[in-house]
Amino acid sequence: MSVTEPNAEHAGPAPTPHVSERGRVWAALRRNKPALAGLFILAVLVVAGALGPLLAPYGINEVDADHLFQGPSRDHPFGTDDAGRDVFSRVLVAARVSLLVGLVSVGIALLVGVTIGLVAGYYRGVVDNVLMRCMDVLFAFPVLLLAVAIVAVLGRGLVTAMVAIGVVYTPIFARVTRASVLSVREQVFVTAAVSTGASDWRIMRRHVLPNIAAPLIVQTSLSLAFAILSEAALSFLGLGIQPPQPSWGRMLYDGRGYVQDAWWMGLFPGLAIFLVVLAFNIVGDALRDVLDPRQLTKDEARRTA
Repeated sequence: MSVTEPNAEHAGPAPTPHVSERGRVWAALRRNKPALAGLFILAVLVVAGALGPLLAPYGINEVDADHLFQGPSRDHPFGTDDAGRDVFSRVLVAARVSLLVGLVSVGIALLVGVTIGLVAGYYRGVVDNVLMRCMDVLFAFPVLLLAVAIVAVLGRGLVTAMVAIGVVYTPIFARVTRASVLSVREQVFVTAAVSTGASDWRIMRRHVLPNIAAPLIVQTSLSLAFAILSEAALSFLGLGIQPPQPSWGRMLYDGRGYVQDAWWMGLFPGLAIFLVVLAFNIVGDALRDVLDPRQLTKDEARRTA
């Protein structure tokens, strides 16, 4: 008996090609022009952080006594400061400091906060109450005040600033994680994993954590912006990055007394902080919209229509 091919007229509609979650997110971001602008600014920040010392036309501590307080020019696009140092070179190299502080401090907050939130949300009861009350104590302090207190205890410097900012933002990640875990904890796939005898750690790592990744990604993007802003505030107060290492916040501090006569000393590092914080917030808002389950439902309905 021969086998014949089915009639194309009765084959039904062609199946909708599968679109991965990563592809869907990237496609949505490409349609969001502000998000693309934010990603471009962040890409420039990464390049400046990685290649800043190589791209800088002058040394960050290269003093030129003949060109003190020189305004923006072809040789010095951002002018020079009170020591004759090139402001453009210092702003460029300081991007590495801001990027490093942002990534490390948020990494600390993410690691500690997510762990606390996972344990509190999964076990609930007494464990939840103890851990979250500890987070509430930290959360009750104003962000900058708590960071200043930590730096006062541990001492000034880059490492201390990263630790202080990481501690400050830990309660935020703990709260976001706990709230997400409570909504996932009772799902069928978690109950099924428990019934198979899987360990609690394996369930949290393999089944719970991947399903709460979306809000954590959004929170990470937003926290990076505020971590960079917090580092700038600490350095402005003289508690963060110490000279001669350039920092946007420290450069603002150095230029505070020359607002009228040498406005460029504070303007350009201030603009750098503004643009980076704005970029992270724009990307964070875009990710929040893209990763929203309601938006996912709309995209699926649009593709199947």
